[in-house]
Amino acid sequence: MKALVTGGGGFLGRYIVEQLIARGDQVRALQRGDYPELAQLGVEVFKGDIRDETQVVEACRGVDTVFHVAAVAGIWGPWKRYYEINTLGTRHVLTGCRTHGVSRVVFCSSPSVTFNGVDQCGVNESVPYATRWLCHYPHTKALAEQMVLRANGENGLLTCALRPHLIWGPRDQHLIPRLIDRARRGQLRRVGDGTNLIDMVYVENAAHAHLLAADALRQGSPACGQAYFISQGEPVNCWTWHNEVLALADLPPVARSLSAKAAWRIGAAMEAVYSLLRLQSEPLMTRFLAAQLSTSHYFDISAARRDLRYAPIVSTATGMARLRDELRRSRANH
Repeated sequence: MKALVTGGGGFLGRYIVEQLIARGDQVRALQRGDYPELAQLGVEVFKGDIRDETQVVEACRGVDTVFHVAAVAGIWGPWKRYYEINTLGTRHVLTGCRTHGVSRVVFCSSPSVTFNGVDQCGVNESVPYATRWLCHYPHTKALAEQMVLRANGENGLLTCALRPHLIWGPRDQHLIPRLIDRARRGQLRRVGDGTNLIDMVYVENAAHAHLLAADALRQGSPACGQAYFISQGEPVNCWTWHNEVLALADLPPVARSLSAKAAWRIGAAMEAVYSLLRLQSEPLMTRFLAAQLSTSHYFDISAARRDLRYAPIVSTATGMARLRDELRRSRANH
């Protein structure tokens, strides 16, 4: 395989790059920053911005498979930024694929493209896209996912989308560090009654699913033009897992709580104030965050098991042990 990984220097992207290199594939990585560690792996490093169509099209030259992972995540910020990176950036990738005859695209999407703010208990891929958007990230990812799936079959291009939920593990710069930072600042509150179940996925399993998806994309495969939920395959209690992560960092469990309704009202009020004052920093609470923290959202991954032959290669217990070791190293270095 001659593969392009957009966002190859990012959290998930780098694991995809490493797994491709490990099995002998040729890899080019597109990202804005400098990542000397990628060059040391033998990766062709292509510096560029996903918002620049010319750069993206050129990055697609000479490859047969694109893993489109580059995105801006988060729960706050201007529509323009999310739309240009997540939606228009995906359009640029598809233009590059059409221009250079790329045969396969695996798009990293999100389960939040189906999230309406209410419980999702064991739903599968038949669940429709959301009809109300609580923040720009899932909206722009849904537009991008639909674009990718519609492109399946055009000029021999085969596409699919993966929806990994709550990716975590060593080298994470977002989910785990933010959780730990808020705990240290005394800003964490349990939202809701504490019984909600969630899915999550260890980063190496998410990367593995992307490679399996690319290998599955061939004429006549049921994977073509389809989206798949990806997780550990075993829901966990949201707050028990939060507390387990905090324990790895030698922090006490979450002690204070808010009702779901109170969190929603606070989130709505903070969004209004931040919008009025045009504040760029992220509010401590938003409606999307209140809904995510108080509802159950876990998914039936039997389609990924069947069509992609996906199964987690790293157990949750092993992943937590690896995360613990990284957190201990980090504390020792500081």
